[in-house]
Amino acid sequence: LSGPLDVKGRATAVAGTVGNAILLVDRANKPLRPIRAPRGKRFQPFELNPQMPAEGQDLAEHVAQKYGSTREQYFERRETIRERAAALGFTIAAGSAAGRVWNTFDAHRLLHWAGIEGRQRGLKLALFEAYFTQGRNPGDHEVLRQAAAKAGLDSDAAGEVLSSGLYAEEVRAAERHWQAQGISGVPAIIIDDRYLISGGQPAEAFESALRRIAAEAPAGAGARTREETPQH
Repeated sequence: LSGPLDVKGRATAVAGTVGNAILLVDRANKPLRPIRAPRGKRFQPFELNPQMPAEGQDLAEHVAQKYGSTREQYFERRETIRERAAALGFTIAAGSAAGRVWNTFDAHRLLHWAGIEGRQRGLKLALFEAYFTQGRNPGDHEVLRQAAAKAGLDSDAAGEVLSSGLYAEEVRAAERHWQAQGISGVPAIIIDDRYLISGGQPAEAFESALRRIAAEAPAGAGARTREETPQH
């Protein structure tokens, strides 16, 4: 990198609970360390499949129904994702592990609470490991309690959040807000409510986008602007 960069304001990541690409954003923090990160980062909820039943669905079957791809295409793409994740130090299980898609609304409620407690990023990473590496159900309350404990949260308090339905309205309101803002896919990284970086991008793309944002930052006023990079 050519030099340090200070991006003022805050970063918001609109993401599915266990979205593939967003973990690459987090792991890309290492090569981007010379860039001083925005002040404050928060994950916002987005459900790709809000009507998914509790028992989930075979992921290859789901992808075929939703996007029209074959099982062969699904497994080819999955292998590519596994290789990219491995290059960043993250393990995605091979074979049938993590081979289902689940309802993640309760996980979003827990992430909302974790944000209040200052442990949201830790819980997010614990959920990545539970789903991608261990092939566990991120909608299962015991899995969520264990992930909360791994993130340094009180597991009993996490259980109370899950059993009570707490933060359901807040999560629904946040989902509606970001949909109204035009977010229709994830991940979507929003800087200071003005700039959008969409899709899973390599570190170089983030560096380029952040440098452009920093260069424009002194202008301050004006209409809302979105710096967009193509979604992969």
